[in-house]
Amino acid sequence: MKSVFILNGPNLNALGKREPGIYGGKTLADIEADCRETASALGLAVEFRQSNHEGDLVDWIHEAGDKAAGVVINAGAYTHTSIAIHDAIRAVSPLPVVEVHLSNIHARESFRHVSMIAPVAVGMICGFGPHSYTLALQALAARL
Repeated sequence: MKSVFILNGPNLNALGKREPGIYGGKTLADIEADCRETASALGLAVEFRQSNHEGDLVDWIHEAGDKAAGVVINAGAYTHTSIAIHDAIRAVSPLPVVEVHLSNIHARESFRHVSMIAPVAVGMICGFGPHSYTLALQALAARL
């Protein structure tokens, strides 16, 4: 069974409490359960992780390069600032990486319109709330 890493960045551990008007009412644990169900139906195993620390995400991307068939990443605010995450994804190329966001980052503040991840990802899914994750898994499975 192919393994997919689902990596989550800063503040995603606060889902369900943090700005539900933007991010919805589901917790990260709820999203993880949805992802595990979808992945199982797609014949994929999931390694689901969250950290508020950029270096953890970089380390996990490197680990995925050795262990996974692909990555789904919601890097949170690091999406817009992290050259380190961009470089880590480049370092594990051709491992397919799908960028995901709960909200439509292009309909929000202008500083959220630029993604450091998009240029090195195979695609981006945003704006579908928690369903963005399961859509990303479906897209990644089709790619694999």
